Amino acid sequence: MAFLDGTVVNVALPAIRADLGMGTTGLQWTVDAYLVTLSALVLLGGSLGDLYGRRRVFMAGLGGFVAASFLCGLAPNAGALIAARALQGVAAAFLVPGSLALISASFRPEDRSQAVGAWSGLAGLASAAGPFLGGWLVDAVSWRLVFLLNLPLAAAAAWITLRHVPETRDDEARRPDLAGAAAVTVGIAGLTYALIEGPARGGFVPVLAGVVGALGLAAFVAVERRVASPMLPLELFRSSQFTGANLTTIAVYFGLGGAIFLLVLHLQLALGYSALRAGASLLPFTVVMLVLSARMGYLARRTGPRLPMTIGPLVTATGLLLMARVGPGSGYFEAVLPAVAVFGLGMTITVAPLTSAVLAAVDERHVGVASGVNNAVARLAGLVSVAALPALTAIHPENPATVAAGFPAAMRICAAACAAGGVAAFLTIRTAVAIKPVPQAAMQPPCPEPCLAEDEADAA
Repeated sequence: MAFLDGTVVNVALPAIRADLGMGTTGLQWTVDAYLVTLSALVLLGGSLGDLYGRRRVFMAGLGGFVAASFLCGLAPNAGALIAARALQGVAAAFLVPGSLALISASFRPEDRSQAVGAWSGLAGLASAAGPFLGGWLVDAVSWRLVFLLNLPLAAAAAWITLRHVPETRDDEARRPDLAGAAAVTVGIAGLTYALIEGPARGGFVPVLAGVVGALGLAAFVAVERRVASPMLPLELFRSSQFTGANLTTIAVYFGLGGAIFLLVLHLQLALGYSALRAGASLLPFTVVMLVLSARMGYLARRTGPRLPMTIGPLVTATGLLLMARVGPGSGYFEAVLPAVAVFGLGMTITVAPLTSAVLAAVDERHVGVASGVNNAVARLAGLVSVAALPALTAIHPENPATVAAGFPAAMRICAAACAAGGVAAFLTIRTAVAIKPVPQAAMQPPCPEPCLAEDEADAA
């Protein structure tokens, strides 16, 4: 649900623009309001899961996501939609780190790489399937259904979680770092406002927002150095593998976020595709992720993450360079299909080993925070990409000619970022990864029936 909503809205943007009268900045905020709150609070979500129980926090996020999705589907104007998207991001911040931490804590060490590979593949599948599902719903009924789609998914997820997912927590976790959460939220929101509104408005306000954002991030680092239980333990970055994996994440997800955001706009506004056809153009990406992701997790277990994390971003960059050749008059099979297929192959090679490398670089008690950090930087990279690329390449969705003119340069920037991610992985990732065992004491069985209270269990 969380990854699906990160991309499903992209293909609906032209329809949303026509219905609610949005300009370029409105469309950027429709995507980035979700990413701002998700990026800022996913660390807090991971910490709360460690403290109060990962399944419990996951379920809380699930309920909030349903409510926010309902508000998105009923939004009467642009402001209401953007606000509801921000609420979706808050809820997703509790869903995403909890899901990965539950997997890491639930599987035997020898099975964990394949499990993480399947998780990564389904996350990538959801991200890639979003434009196709969104295009079909936009053309068949209304853009509003792309949000209401979450309601039946949430019902299924809640049933599965309550019946089959064990509760896990960190017994050494302390109270949540609310000061750090506030500081990083101000920091990311301020910088995002400056990136999106600065090119459109100019003047003093975006500059002030950028300064406030920079001060907020500086305050976040200061808080994390001094608080007793930081949401981001800075000692995690003493591991070169953890730091390198997150640098690769930033680079690769910058390319992914920018490519998916701009490709569906480019196909609809510059090449005349319908919403459904634009979404369907990404089906090869979806198929490659679905078929190969679990196998890539198994391969990473045998070879270590360094090789696939070096090769994968370079293959992704090649796909983006092919994508830069797509323009008015390009045929789907001659231009779009090869670019999307190579792009999907590169992401498939990269994602599962990257996730495994992040989790293997930290102690078991920090898996929730580590997954939160990695997801935060991934969403932050996509946020910056969506906010910055239109300004860097003079793209204005209300003017299709600017989309066609700026798209090749945008894809080249994304390709350069992905290639830099491959270099970072080669320089920082170890050849082999030691997968740490899960302490059985941290595990609790799932409770299909109501669990006995602790004193009742002792009495029994």
